[in-house]
Amino acid sequence: MDGVIVDTEPVHRYAYYKQFEELDIEVTEAMYTSFTGFSTRNTFQTLKEQFQLEHEVEDLIQRKRNIFNDAFDTKEDLELLDGVRTLIEDLHQNGIQLILASSASKVTIDRVFTRFGLHDFFTHIVSGEDFPKSKPHPAIFEHAASLSTAPKENCIVIEDSTNGVRAAKAAGIYCVGYVSEHSKDQHLDEADLVINHFKELTAEVIRSLN
Repeated sequence: MDGVIVDTEPVHRYAYYKQFEELDIEVTEAMYTSFTGFSTRNTFQTLKEQFQLEHEVEDLIQRKRNIFNDAFDTKEDLELLDGVRTLIEDLHQNGIQLILASSASKVTIDRVFTRFGLHDFFTHIVSGEDFPKSKPHPAIFEHAASLSTAPKENCIVIEDSTNGVRAAKAAGIYCVGYVSEHSKDQHLDEADLVINHFKELTAEVIRSLN
């Protein structure tokens, strides 16, 4: 979702760094970038170990979500990425099943889907908070594929992060890498196809991919 459907990354970044300041820890840009595709839980589990934080992971998660939700609700310029609604509507109208598999929490996913009216287009929503390991572990995509009416070899993942692409390939699923201006320093070399804009994809194109 983040970086592929909507650009909530600036809001996440604001929430994380506000919390880092509260915790009095210095998270480098390289370390923050390495968390791309991680669930909030896995991010804080890593930070707790790295900085020997005394806080409980659940408390850290809740504080971050509170900061994020406050910022999300006041951010008026939050929009879907260019071309993504047209693609979603095209796929839906042509009978291609859509499943969201996101590292975001269920609460965040629901806020985004409600704000932009996306619930009707997707048959299932899979959140990374339900899995003990984040991308690049393939569990989230393996589970999403199991919910598909099509066999896994006919599924396609669209990803904008290094960890996401690796997770898709580890799951044995065809992966389209999306070069998102909102996902910095991500390497999509392992993707089967790389696109720069969603207008490069249509229902007809996707049916021909695998």
